[in-house]
Amino acid sequence: MRLPPVAIVAASALLGAGASAVAKAPTTWDGLTQVKSKRLDLVYLQPGADFRAYSKVLVEPTEVAFAKNWQRDYNRSTRQLGARVSDSEVQRTITEAVKAANDIFAQSWTKGGYAVVDTPGPDVMRVKTGVVNIWVNAPDRPTAGRSYSFSEEAGRATLFVEARDSMTGALLGRAVDQRIVGDNMTAWRTSVSNRGDFRDQVQHWADISVRGMAELKALSPIKP
Repeated sequence: MRLPPVAIVAASALLGAGASAVAKAPTTWDGLTQVKSKRLDLVYLQPGADFRAYSKVLVEPTEVAFAKNWQRDYNRSTRQLGARVSDSEVQRTITEAVKAANDIFAQSWTKGGYAVVDTPGPDVMRVKTGVVNIWVNAPDRPTAGRSYSFSEEAGRATLFVEARDSMTGALLGRAVDQRIVGDNMTAWRTSVSNRGDFRDQVQHWADISVRGMAELKALSPIKP
């Protein structure tokens, strides 16, 4: 498991308290200035940044991480040893989630008209994404006898996106967004439904990221 970089950890902590944390978020972050967004909780941009030159993206592997105490708290809540989530299961889930998220983000950028490349260039933007602070409310676990897992939502997760110039490494912008995952009604949760709900959320975030780039190009250069 790759540990999330410092910026992603900071982003997760920034939204750890929900709406109140968003309201108290700093107006600047590593030289970036906070701007209003209708789609994401927090968006920070580099004043003067010009996104019009970028027609290609270098998409780094997505960072995926569960909430710090999710596994511990879930295992404490169940009395059946066989129903607990093991370390190997967490690692396997993260590996599978990274691959799925990588595919989703790459496909969304391609559909948006961007060439996805693996080498830097003057027209290439480096994009780093993270889906962190994941909390699964009712993981589908084997138990003695027939049992069902119900909850109002599948869980929650936080998105982190960072854009840099691929040649210079110059920081262009960051965005953070925390969302409840799954429909807001009590339902039977299975491993299939959980994967589907979280995949849908990542797809939504990927599509927003691509649409947001079109808007940034229209606004470039970003006003101080």
